[in-house]
Formats: sequence, structure tokens, C-alpha cells
Amino acid sequence: MDIQNSCEACPLYHKDNLTRLGVDLENTDYVITLAGNPNTGKSTVFNNLTGLRQHTGNWPGKTVIRAEGAYSYNEKRYKVVDLPGTYSLLSTSVDEEVARDFILFGRPNVTVIVADATRLERNLNLALQILEITDRAVLCLNLMDEARRNHIEINVRALSRELGIPVIAASARSKQGMNELLVAIEEVASGKYICKPRRAKNQPANLKRAISAVTEKINGVFPDLPNLNWVALRLLEGDQSIIDAIRSGDLGSLKQDLASSVSEAENAPEKQLVSQEESKWQEGSISQEGIVLEKGQISQKEREEILSAANAERWDLGLNFHDTVIETIYSEASQVAQKTVSVSGSKPPYNLDLKIDKIVTSKWLGFPIMFLLLAGVFWITVSGANYPSGLLFSLLVDKLHPLLNEWAQAAHFPWWLSGVLIDGAYLSMAWVISVMLPPMAIFFPLFTLLEDFGYLPRVAFNMDNLFRKAGAHGKQALTMSMGFGCNAAGVVAARVIDSPRERLIAIITNNFSLCNGRWPTQILIATIFIGTAVPAAMAGIVSAAAVVGVALLGIFLSLVVSWGLSKTVLKGEASTFSLELPPYRPPRIWQTLYTSLIDRTIFVLWRAIVFALPAGVLIWLVANVTISGMSLAEYFIDWSNPFAFVFGLNGVILLAYIIAIPANEIVIPTILMLTVLMTGISGVGAGAGVMIDSTSISQTGDILHAGGWTMLTAVNLMLFSLLHNPCSTTIFTIYKETKSLKWTMVSTLLPLVLGFTICFITTHIWFLMH
Repeated sequence: MDIQNSCEACPLYHKDNLTRLGVDLENTDYVITLAGNPNTGKSTVFNNLTGLRQHTGNWPGKTVIRAEGAYSYNEKRYKVVDLPGTYSLLSTSVDEEVARDFILFGRPNVTVIVADATRLERNLNLALQILEITDRAVLCLNLMDEARRNHIEINVRALSRELGIPVIAASARSKQGMNELLVAIEEVASGKYICKPRRAKNQPANLKRAISAVTEKINGVFPDLPNLNWVALRLLEGDQSIIDAIRSGDLGSLKQDLASSVSEAENAPEKQLVSQEESKWQEGSISQEGIVLEKGQISQKEREEILSAANAERWDLGLNFHDTVIETIYSEASQVAQKTVSVSGSKPPYNLDLKIDKIVTSKWLGFPIMFLLLAGVFWITVSGANYPSGLLFSLLVDKLHPLLNEWAQAAHFPWWLSGVLIDGAYLSMAWVISVMLPPMAIFFPLFTLLEDFGYLPRVAFNMDNLFRKAGAHGKQALTMSMGFGCNAAGVVAARVIDSPRERLIAIITNNFSLCNGRWPTQILIATIFIGTAVPAAMAGIVSAAAVVGVALLGIFLSLVVSWGLSKTVLKGEASTFSLELPPYRPPRIWQTLYTSLIDRTIFVLWRAIVFALPAGVLIWLVANVTISGMSLAEYFIDWSNPFAFVFGLNGVILLAYIIAIPANEIVIPTILMLTVLMTGISGVGAGAGVMIDSTSISQTGDILHAGGWTMLTAVNLMLFSLLHNPCSTTIFTIYKETKSLKWTMVSTLLPLVLGFTICFITTHIWFLMH
């Protein structure tokens, strides 16, 4: 037999059988869902199946993000829904509720359970819970390469027999096992493979009796309902979504083989319930997950009888009922793991990881290492961005801007139209791109590489104690770090925090992280004023120390404000959370570059450009629209100067920050333009309302000194750059995430009030000392 020809004849051999469709979700034959613990490589499996392009959004009525994609295999189209990572389906966090309800009520054709082969026993807890509510599942045993490296051996066939479902050994990062996974999904979806999932065998007698009694009641009112035992168990635990579904009558619709189409349900809300009030859409009923329901004619009395029976059984079971359920599942998982997992070799698993963790999470070295790494990222970002920023500036401003003006003159544009479009809107956009794109294109990949390597969870571990004492969530350390790249991205990252109260605290305080749009202002002002106040040999170190000091002040204020909010308007205790320290892994450099550039950099840059265009128009108008021979800018600056001086600032700074609300990147060029306008310096700039190139540090210093700037002005500007209202991109993102005008206004005005307060204190201390 020709072995090569035999391999080529095997359907597993042909990668062409898989076509990654990305966001093309039309006319799918099967719905597949991916479930699993966090840090199991679920997203990698998702990307291998669907490609890097995906449709992302929130679950209806939730702030939990979801990803959808599609692929075609053997002429069948599969829609893939990536559920949020969760450790259990038995508690009530938003992530767990979304995952459970979609598997139970959405009834996907196949649920792919992605498990970490290096921590199988813990991952089996979730797998066994999923097998209680679906009989169409595949276990993807991921990270097999890491398991082998840590001397962990798993009998895959024995595991498949124990669970009653297909088990595929895989290493998704290297795409090993993905073809076998495609075949297993196809066989389960088409019915070629009939799963016989393992159910709980060791439940106490009183629990079995209670489940049986409630099941009988439910079956009498909602006949032929799938997963009766699980529904009864959740009802015994007092699950509010199940209680609401029984009271509204929605539970009866579960006997239908639903389409599980999340996107279609969102796009066609008229296909949901006839009565929105009856559907309890806003109250968290089953139809929140995008399911098409039709009510049966069931009396309210029959529904209340089910709830009464469940309450009576719950009372008889006692207070330790939940613990009993969890212990039963843990016991089952332990039994399966003991039969299928073995450890060989003399070295214990994760020996190297444990040694590294003793250093990076230690009491004395954890914080210094964390600050050094973050400082290194910032230094690489600032240093590395100088050259590409210069190239972009030369292309977009030095070369293309005069060329556009020549074209406008050749086309006989009125002076005001070319001014608004070219000197205003275009030049503002060019500044944002040249200043903002290079730092983001460096910072976000570096940040993502640290995340991919496994270090960022260690940052959260180190910072957890501080944030917990401040009444906030340990994961706020991650959102704060993301804010150093972009506050809008940091606000979105707050979705990883389950508690709505703590998520809101993280969103409100994220503006205290210096985003990349504010770093150039900090560095330039520190170099011109603080660096020149010391001997030349010390200038660089002192300037850098001043900038780092401002960044550390932002972290300190984030903790202080978090504490204040948690003790007042957002009162509450810090919630506990399970923080898994994943194994250290070699970063996927090319994929990281692609995803961080597309998902983060381009997305944030596009929003900044959209808001910067009208800002450029406004800059030009305030400098060129005159009343009685004075421009609007001059009127505002003269009017606001007395107020600004109280805070150690000036009217130029205030107007620049008002104009620069769309994008912090245009603060310095706007300040320079307004200063030239007010002082009448000749030979600088291209006219009123045209932003000035600040690439010459000495020239910038001369302009600012001519505008009356002192060391106090510089220090207060650095403080005000840290503490002022978020940019419009971030404000818009806060509103999108909170859906609340009230909290958006609090997030916008709180830093501004704090900024004026600290500048006022600094100014009066300065005057007392001098």
C-alpha cells in the first residue's frame, strides 16, 4: 500500500476542507459554541476555526463581550459562538449566566469544551456541569504540548469512555489536533456520533429525591422539556432566571429545537415575543440571550405550584445544599482524573514556572520588577515612536499639507474654505495620526506580548491587595495598565470585572492612567523646564523621573478615588475572585502584532480621527473669526486669564484643553499656535489657526517663555495633563459601556475638579515658598 496516497485520501489530510469564513455568518447549517475555563486557549481554537476576523459585541442586555465567526467544512457551514470563559455554571456571575443560558436554552448543535490538559481535574468540573445540560459535546483537550513538557500523561481513549463524548488531544497554538476536532464536530453535529454523556452518579439520596419531586412537578406543567434534572437543580438553588422563566411561561418553549442564532435575534427583534412586557426582556428572562420564544397557555396557579414545591424541597435540603452539589461534581471530576491522568519523571510539574513566580510575585521584588517592566515598555514606546512619528509628520504635514493648499488655490477655493478644510480639519487629523499612531503601534503589541507570555495576571496578583484595600477589584490593575496605552481601551477592558459596582469604579478612575496622547506633553514640558533646571549631565534622568512621578501620582490617585467611591456613592465590600496564574508561554509574535494592530490600534485611532476632524475646524474658527478686530480665541483667553492664574495656569492652556477634548495629541500644537497669536511673535507658524510644528524643542521653549511660562506653569500643566476630563473618544466609550449619562458625567467631571484642586494647592504652596 502507498502510505502517502493513503494519507492524501484521508479527509483529515486536506486542509482545503476547512474554509475560514470569519464574519460571514449567513446561511449556516450548524451552530457550534466554545466553552471552557479562562486561559485554556479557547480563543486560539476559535481563531483556528474561523480565522482572525470575527464579529464582536455584547450579549443582549449584558456588558459581557462575545465573539462570533464561521467556517465551512465538507460543504457544511458552521457558525461558532465563543462563550465567556468561566470556571463554573453553578454561581451567578454575569459570565457564568451567559454561558449556562446559551448552552441550556440556545441548544447549540455542538458544545466544544476546551480544557487545559495541564490542569485536567479542575477543568473537568466545568465539563461535567456542561454534560449535565447537553448531550452533544466534544472535549478539546488543549495544551497537550505543555502537558508533555511537564511530564503529564493523559489516556485520551479512557477519558472519552469515562465522559461518553469524543475527546481530541490538541495544541491549538501549533494547530495540532485541529483537523481531528473538525471531524469530531461534524460527526456529533450530523448525528454520526451519538454521545452518551456522563451524568452525576454520587448524589446524596435526599438530593436525588428532591430533584425527582421537582422534576415531576415541572414535567406535569412543561411536558417533554429537555434537561429536566438540570432545570430542577437550578430551581432548587433559587436561580432567578429559571424562576422568571417559569412565572412568565417561557420555560415551555425549551422543548423546541431552537435556532440559537444570536445575531439574527438581535437584527430581528420583532421575531421574539409578541409582548415585550411579558418577555421580561429588561428583567433578565430567558429571551435576553436572543432566543425566539412563544408562550404556551399555562395557568399562573400551575406555575406557582412548581415554585412552591421547589421552595419546600429547598427548605428540607438545608443550608449546605449548594456545597453538597459542588462536592458531588468535584468528587466526580477527581475520580475521572485519577483514572486517566498520570505524572511521570522526577521533576514536579511547573518547576520552572514556580521558580519564576517566587521572584515576580514576591513581597519585596514583585513591585520593583513590575515598575521596571512597565517603565521599559514606556521607554521603548517613547523612544521607538520618535523616528516613525517624524516620518509621518514630514509626509502628512511638511509635504502633503502645502501640496493640498496649492491644489486648493488652483481650484480657486475661498480662503475660508481652504482654511477650514486644510489648515483646520486636515492638519488636526495629520497631527493625531503622526503623534498617536506610532506609540500605539508599539505599546499595544508590547502590552499584548506581556499578556500572551503570562505576566499580566501576575501584575493583577501583585496589585490585588492594594485595590482590595481601596474597595476595588484586583483586576482593576489590568484595566489601569491598559489605560496607559489608551483610556478608551482601558474602559472597554473593565468588562473583565464581574461586579457592576467595581466595574464602574474601574471605569471612573481609568482616566488617571496617562494615555499615549498625554505622554508627549509630559515629556516635552519636563525636558524644556525641569531638565534645564539641573546640570546638563542630569537633565535626562531628572526629566524622566518627573514624568514617571506624574504617572505614579496617577496610580496613587486611582487608589484614593477608588477608596472614596467605595465608601460613599458606590459603597460595598471588594468582591473575591479566582485569579489563575497561567503557565508562562512563548508569545505568538506575528499573531500578536496582527491582533493588537487591528483590534486595538486601528480601532482606537479611527475613533480619535473622527473626533479630531471637528476639533481642527474649531481651532481654525476661533483663531480666524473676529469681532471688532479681535478673534474669538483672544476674547476667551483675555476673559479666562484671571481665573486660570489662580490655578497657576493661563487662558491659553484652558482654551487648548477645551479645543483638544477630541484628542489630547493636539494640546501642544494648539498651545503653541495660540501663544503665537497672543504674543504676536513674527516668523513662526503658517498663519492664524494653523498648528505649529513642535519638533524643535528649543524653539518650543522660546515660544512658551515668550508667553510668560514659568516653572510653576510647567509643573501645573503636567499635573493638569494628568487630571483633566477624558478625551471625547473615552467619554463616548464610557457612555457605551455604562449606558448611563449620570456616570458618564461623573467620569468626565471628577478628574477635572480634582485637577483644578491639586493645581490650586500646588500654586499656593509655591507662592508660600517663594
